[in-house]
Amino acid sequence: MTRYLITGAAGMLGRDLQAALAGREVTALDRADLDITDPAAVLAATVSFDVIINAAAYTNVDDAESDEDAAYAINATGPHNLALAAAASGARLVQISTDYVFDGTATRPYPEQTEINPISAYGRTKAAGEAFVLQEHAAGSYIVRTAWLYGAHGPNFPKTMLRLADTRATLNVVTDQVGQPTWTADLAAQVVALLDSHAPAGIYHGTNSGVTSWFGFAQAVFAAAGLDPARVTPTDSSQFVRPAPRPSYSVLGHDAWVAAGLSPMRDWQAALTAATTAGALAVQPG
Repeated sequence: MTRYLITGAAGMLGRDLQAALAGREVTALDRADLDITDPAAVLAATVSFDVIINAAAYTNVDDAESDEDAAYAINATGPHNLALAAAASGARLVQISTDYVFDGTATRPYPEQTEINPISAYGRTKAAGEAFVLQEHAAGSYIVRTAWLYGAHGPNFPKTMLRLADTRATLNVVTDQVGQPTWTADLAAQVVALLDSHAPAGIYHGTNSGVTSWFGFAQAVFAAAGLDPARVTPTDSSQFVRPAPRPSYSVLGHDAWVAAGLSPMRDWQAALTAATTAGALAVQPG
């Protein structure tokens, strides 16, 4: 029986990975259980597993600008340690990465093999993590880049929109950043399908299909919740200056799935409908 290890297991994606692997031999470790920046601890914790899925990450994009060392430890050193351990034991490794490895200047979906060019500290640290995985265990690793994640088990954009809707008549949301909203339950299922297929090692773009702006996404979230989408009004990024620059174009291509004989993930709108029906956008009181 295949033995799976999930790191970062208490996070939004980590929780959905556990659900997607229900009925299998899975060990789920959070940061309190395993510090992936500690090479000795990683080597000891991973020795008996066939598959390691690294969902651990430093994800505070703005804080990373002033604390890049902390982000690097989790996003780069951690994957380096996991890749070394996986190579030593012969395990397959899934490294979850991000659209932030790109600069956002494209005008059509980024193919998987596009040269990366991160523009933020967060993007640089995730790019370094990718490089370490490819350096140490390329033949046994999948790098799965994703973007605009939302799900049942953590704070995210749709929940923020719905929480703000309780106290504000209208919400201003940017139209000049476009990408692919991605439900973590769909991403988790796609990762499992990738592993089950024994597809070739390499880079895969794990996002729901289609494209929209944050404004379009917010309107769709309102509509799905039975609210008036006209309460969401358009603005641009100049009205929301933040420490870290954001890619203005985060649309990822999915050719690697087709080449591996797998279907890309479904359209983001269908995923949002399914997530709403499943209660994944429910806002907890307080």
